[in-house]
Amino acid sequence: MISQNFTFDSGLFGFFYRILRPIEWLMTYVMVYCHKFLTFIGFSSGPGVAWVLSVVLLVILVRLLILPLFIKQMMSMRKLQAIQPQMRKIQNKYKGKTDQASKEASSREMMKLYQDNHANPAGSCLPALIQSPIFMTMFYVLSAVPYIARGKREPLGAFTLKISKEFEQTQIFGIHISDNLTTAQGAGKIVIVIFIALMCLTMFYSQFHNTRKNMPRASMEGSQYRMQKMMAYIFPVMYIFSGVAFPFAVLIYWLTNNTWNLGQTLWQVRRMPTPGSPAAEEKQARDRVRENSRREKAGEPSLEDEALAKAKEIQERQLESGASHQRQQPKRTKSKRKR
Repeated sequence: MISQNFTFDSGLFGFFYRILRPIEWLMTYVMVYCHKFLTFIGFSSGPGVAWVLSVVLLVILVRLLILPLFIKQMMSMRKLQAIQPQMRKIQNKYKGKTDQASKEASSREMMKLYQDNHANPAGSCLPALIQSPIFMTMFYVLSAVPYIARGKREPLGAFTLKISKEFEQTQIFGIHISDNLTTAQGAGKIVIVIFIALMCLTMFYSQFHNTRKNMPRASMEGSQYRMQKMMAYIFPVMYIFSGVAFPFAVLIYWLTNNTWNLGQTLWQVRRMPTPGSPAAEEKQARDRVRENSRREKAGEPSLEDEALAKAKEIQERQLESGASHQRQQPKRTKSKRKR
């Protein structure tokens, strides 16, 4: 049974969600218009798969809107990861020194390192802080719908009592979109468990793949690297406990979002890896094979043949220069002594 009170409207969460009310209002209309578009192109109106796809489309639209922030975050993280070995050298240099002069010197060297490499330590955090309210809003709206449908909460934006009831009655894989693990029946519980498992796996592999492939080899040691590996294991486990309690619609949102994150990570690691990382070495090897293939089709020498020819040319020039130097005899000048 659904609880009598919507807990996200009270306490600290309620304070934050009241501030985000304009975004919540906007998202309800986005979902409703996505549903209208899907019914226009042939999906059945009323309760049905169109509402499920509306949740998926909402995630995709939001992710597309914040894509520039992701690119900015990605570039900032690449720069920070690339200078991790240099940062560690500075930290080790002033390790254990607590005097004010050492602290100021450490701070100056760190700032110079950031400036020389055009890296901003806050650049990787700021886009995430901007994204967080958007995802909090999506989570809130999907969690509030069952309460609106059962008259336990007032309508929110485009989600009137009628639309909320229609949304709540939607079924997919034999389970109501508003059910959770405790309210689902029979095979519905298995479906929810599968979704929770997929959520955890996509999140885990996204973090694990990025840590294993997209960090400089020099950074794959020390406490910071161990902490990142630990986070890759801990966060997905936390999803298990929260996934049990939330409606199936929220699980659809989470799985869609995590799948998008995984796709972004795989693309980033393959196409824009961090310099000095295993992924960068693999990309360099792929680029070399691709360039040699292009040269072979164009009838040009391969990169290896070109490098060998340049090495021979340099060697010949050095031999010619040495021979010319040996042929030139030193000239001696005789000085006349005045008597």
